[in-house]
Amino acid sequence: MKRIFIAGHRGMVGQTILRKLEARRAAGEAIEILTRDRAALDLTDQAAVRRFMQDEAPDAVILAAAKVGGIHANNTYPAEFIYENLMIECNIIHQAFAAGVQQLLFLGSSCIYPREVAQPMRETALLTGTLEPTNEPYAIAKIAGIKLCESYNRQHGTDYRSVMPTNLYGPGDNFHPDNSHVLPALIRRFHEAAQDESPAVTLWGTGTPRREFLHVDDMAEASLFVMDLPRDIYDANTSPMLSHINVGTGVDISIMELARLIAAEVGFGGAIGTDPAKPDGTMRKLLDVSRLSNMGWASRVSLREGIRQTYKWFLENQRDLRN
Repeated sequence: MKRIFIAGHRGMVGQTILRKLEARRAAGEAIEILTRDRAALDLTDQAAVRRFMQDEAPDAVILAAAKVGGIHANNTYPAEFIYENLMIECNIIHQAFAAGVQQLLFLGSSCIYPREVAQPMRETALLTGTLEPTNEPYAIAKIAGIKLCESYNRQHGTDYRSVMPTNLYGPGDNFHPDNSHVLPALIRRFHEAAQDESPAVTLWGTGTPRREFLHVDDMAEASLFVMDLPRDIYDANTSPMLSHINVGTGVDISIMELARLIAAEVGFGGAIGTDPAKPDGTMRKLLDVSRLSNMGWASRVSLREGIRQTYKWFLENQRDLRN
């Protein structure tokens, strides 16, 4: 029986990974899934994480826990973003090692790459330039997570792997009007505008930055795919100090194009304007996914279908969403 601890099982990615592992278990796979919510286990508390790891002794850990948010949240709470993410990563990775856990999967973010970098972004672009200022604290924490995994592998022979997803979205997303990422934020704004019969919606920035979007179901599938890879295949496609793997679709879209797709899905027929006084962030963030593709994985959910699923979930759950 393989015991797998999912750190962050209440988050959008974590709960999707949990659902897929539960399906595997129902199909007869010999796995036991360990979870703890924030009330039961504070992942920023080193002593608490140590006790949990020693007491439960998982065979594998999926580190999907993180403090996340959009441009506004990153700009407003930079100290919280770097502190909480660093503490979570250090506590889980080190205490997993101390408890004898040999297998771990760390989930990062495409914001680890420099602001000015060749597109699409290859894994080799890591640490080759200056980061985007609006999310630098979060990016530094995620880079540290990669290097923690690599350092334990190099020194102790563990099998700690890292996957770097592009912008994620889907059922269970955060639709907060200020602290959410761009796609769920636009779903909420266009929905409310349609309900109020507003004549126009104004986007932050110029609408010209391009982003790549990956459905959370695809991310969960990719995470388990990478975790399940035989070690010789993973090692053959990575290197000890460049071991992370990009996860995305390989296709991007402008924010204005995204807005038009969402407006059409929610039934908003008004004008869509821009506010160039607001920050754009990085102008383009497209991942090179050839490393993962060469190992046999590709995304399956189209953006149009993914937006449809996400809006359906929003409609079914909006009463339960905060603010």
